[in-house]
Amino acid sequence: MGTPMATAGFDTAVRVPAAEAPSPEGPRRRTRALLHVAWIGALALAAGLRVGRFGFHPSDQGFILAQSWRVLHGEIPHTDIISARPLGSAVLHVLDFAIPAPLFVSSSVLSMVEIIMGTVALAVLVTRKPLLTWGPGLTGLVAAAALLNLNSFPLMAWHTIDGIALTALGAWALDSGLRSGNPLARRAGLVLFGLAPLVKQSFAPAALVGLAWLALHPSTRRPVRWPRILVDLCCLGACGAGYVGVVALDGGFTTMADQLTGGLPAYAERLLTFWDGASIRFVWPVLAVVIVMAGIALVRRRGDRFRALHGVFLLVGAAVVVRVVVRGGFSAELRWADILWWAAVAAVLLAGVLAHRPPWPALLVPALGLMISLSWGQDTPTLLAGSLALTVAVVLADGLPAVPWRRQERLVAAGALGLAAVVAASVLVVKKHDEGAYLDVSHDRLTEDLGTVTPAMAGVRTNPGTYAYLAQIEDCVRRFPAADVAVLANNPFAYPAFGLHNPFPLEWPLPLEVVADAPQRMLDTAAGLNARGDYLVLFQTVDPDVLAKGGPVPATVSADAPIIDYLGVENGIRDALHGTPVTCGSFVGRWAPR
Repeated sequence: MGTPMATAGFDTAVRVPAAEAPSPEGPRRRTRALLHVAWIGALALAAGLRVGRFGFHPSDQGFILAQSWRVLHGEIPHTDIISARPLGSAVLHVLDFAIPAPLFVSSSVLSMVEIIMGTVALAVLVTRKPLLTWGPGLTGLVAAAALLNLNSFPLMAWHTIDGIALTALGAWALDSGLRSGNPLARRAGLVLFGLAPLVKQSFAPAALVGLAWLALHPSTRRPVRWPRILVDLCCLGACGAGYVGVVALDGGFTTMADQLTGGLPAYAERLLTFWDGASIRFVWPVLAVVIVMAGIALVRRRGDRFRALHGVFLLVGAAVVVRVVVRGGFSAELRWADILWWAAVAAVLLAGVLAHRPPWPALLVPALGLMISLSWGQDTPTLLAGSLALTVAVVLADGLPAVPWRRQERLVAAGALGLAAVVAASVLVVKKHDEGAYLDVSHDRLTEDLGTVTPAMAGVRTNPGTYAYLAQIEDCVRRFPAADVAVLANNPFAYPAFGLHNPFPLEWPLPLEVVADAPQRMLDTAAGLNARGDYLVLFQTVDPDVLAKGGPVPATVSADAPIIDYLGVENGIRDALHGTPVTCGSFVGRWAPR
């Protein structure tokens, strides 16, 4: 996205040795662009088909798609839909429904595209090498980093993945536009920066990063052109203003404020308290990176006679990073992503202190890692672990003397390195997912294709217990037809999967998602259903943990069976509804036919 230009100030950056020629032009440029599109598409498709479609759990997987389904049918965020987060992701993933393929598999492939593109954007910023100048070595390392960013996370539409992609792509576009003088790229980047906070509050700093990036760049400050600055600021704030404006016009400004400020705060305690009583097995890799950085700085000051030692230090640092990834095994308990985050912070800051040349763009990677750690469930930067590892390696390689090989030899060696990295990362990721899919069982036990339950889930494989559970929902909906259908409590996937209209303002009344006046509005909705009729409300009796372990799902239950209820809302709804009590499979419900 643009050719680098010599600049100063905020644009100072890490630069790695380049074996490739300057940015290609004409037919070569188009060929390289097509090759990059091809590998990104192929990797996303391979990940979706080999990893993303294996394993399913009714709770998380489908949550964002359920909100998108409502937006697609004209419902307004925060008035019709209660949410503890802005619903920018729900708006973005309306696109998933436009793809002529099974919804859940195509959505997982799109999510992998987001992960890859975010990884590519961050790599461009850290290496300061335009994408079209990349050779096979760097391309392979970035592809491997994208796979490590996925690690053991389920491939699904998710707000954190959206926030990473929007922030990284926004920085790439803004940086490219500022360096090349391209106003379209600059303003597109600002729009993306402004959109990032709308998928999750933890990405609010992204807008401030974009503003600082714009304000501190020399092209903005010398000379100051107020009309240009005004348009740029409008681009940064356009998405936020549009979102708030639509909600306000629907009369939901106050309810939006109550919902967005009513959730449980997250402070990334796990990440920021890393040093508080940390074991030496967690601390030593970070200290090793610090020592390696100091060694590299010392070698540089000693002159060319000792430059070969830079390569030795690089190999040591790379070995430390690889060991953290391999030994971590994508396990949160082993804190592998936290270690990589602190190693990246140390490497980037020391590069600025020791080299007197702060690598400002590289700071975005740990900053983004902190943003994604502001989370209830994933308070660790695992979704950026591959980019953190790559950042450490690139910073350590900065200024490394070129190997005195011929160009063809360098390309072969770089290609071998890139291929080895992709193969190794693929093996690690596939092995982890095969051992146990997210909230599902091992690969050999995922024997059932959910496409026989609903076409929207064709290709998705799960265990027999979860399959039976979904089949029971389909049977209930078919046996008891109604205009309004709710499946409580942990089944947001059901609405887009079966094409249902959820009359309640929440898809997933998990305690952390129940904010502001949600309990009362849920009960008020039940009263409205009694007045209108034509509804079916199903209540789950099977514990979600049973499904995650592939446990048995009962074929029948009694009408008064206990239901899954976290805050008393579901039992309150069941008691309030006047419809006929029904049972089907493991579900109980209330039905009022037309």
